[in-house]
Order: sequence, then structure tokens, then C-alpha cells
Amino acid sequence: MCFSPEASFTGGVIISAIGVATIKKVHNPSQIVFASIPLFFGVQQIAEGFLWITLPYPELAVIQKVSTYFFLTMAQVLWPIIIPFSVLFMEIDKKRKRVLWGLLGIGLILTLYYVYCLFNFSVSPKIDGYHIVYSNQFPESLAKIAFSLYLIATITPFFVSSIKKTHLMGLLMFFSCLITAIFFTQYLISVWCFFAALLSGVVFWILRDAKEEFKLFKLNAIVNSVKLK
Repeated sequence: MCFSPEASFTGGVIISAIGVATIKKVHNPSQIVFASIPLFFGVQQIAEGFLWITLPYPELAVIQKVSTYFFLTMAQVLWPIIIPFSVLFMEIDKKRKRVLWGLLGIGLILTLYYVYCLFNFSVSPKIDGYHIVYSNQFPESLAKIAFSLYLIATITPFFVSSIKKTHLMGLLMFFSCLITAIFFTQYLISVWCFFAALLSGVVFWILRDAKEEFKLFKLNAIVNSVKLK
């Protein structure tokens, strides 16, 4: 999280708890990756909490480096794959699945690009007021293209999905990114991850409603089978 170590640890623990509760709402194996999103976000925020408390101390450089690359690996390497894959894994409509496969392909290309950057260019996190800045030497000529592909891979799947209320998640992700880009441009990675983590509760809501609909469907099936007898 982007405001203080206390906020990062508190938010991380709360979001992780939401993640555990969300996983308990799973009633179909295809939902497990999607249900894990809040838990991943929670762990990511805890990692940034460790970065907050170690940055002022040069002697803790190893922990700083591990925390930095853990956070960035989650933010830049995993999310472009996890989000489209989690939505694709749940989807049953064949036409939508084809689109989601394309978005997963975009996410995979972006992931490979960020893996290359993280291995070949330096990253220097620093505390700037109430935020953490992740300064890097990634190719500037590709920065806007990479960010555009990132938005496509991490937001568009929610609009393609036929699962109820995922469109709401997409809208909230889009507007949170827009607000971050306008007001927190320099701290985009950290702040947008904070907003996205808060939106994890929507994942719980989506799966909770899906589970209730599934129970209702099973109940109706039982009632109909009794009537037929």
C-alpha cells in the first residue's frame, strides 16, 4: 500500500482475510484462480509493508531487494496473466473464450517483457512523502505501449466475461486507474495496486452471488425431478 507501513500491513492482513473468505465461496474448481485474487493482493501489500520499514536502513538492503522484486513481480509479471486466465478459466461461452485467449496472449507477451526488464535494468524504490516511488531504467520508448497493453490485459477481461457483476469490477478498475494516473502519476504502480487491492472485495461479492445462484439452481433441479416422479 502506498501511504505508510501501518496501512500496508493492516490492509494486507484484512485483504488476505477477505481472500480466504472468498476462496471458501468457491463451488466450482474453475473459480479457484479468480477467488485467489484478493489473497494475492493481500500478500503483495504485506510485501510493500516490509519495503516501507526497511528502506530507511541501508543494512537491510537484502530484505529491501527481495520485497521490491516480490512486489514488482506480482504487479507487473503475474497480474497480466492471472487476471485474463482467471476469467478465461470460468468462462463457458465459446466466442468469449476466444477473445479471452487473445487477451491472455497479450498478457503473456507483457509478462515476458517485464521479466526481461526486471532482469536487465535496475529498479530503485524510495520513500517520497507518503508514497513509494519505483524508479527504473526500463526502455522509455516502450513505456506507453507496455502500459496500454497492461490495461488491456488486466481490465478488458472483466468486460468480456459473461459472469454477472464482473463488468462492475472492470469499471471500478478502470476508474481507479484513471484517478491514479491523474492525481498520483509519479506513484502509479504503488497507488493503483492499493486501489485494486481494495476492489478485491468485489471478487468476494461476485462469487458469493454465484454460489447463491448455484444453490438455487440445484434446489430447482431437485424440485423439478420430484415433480417428474
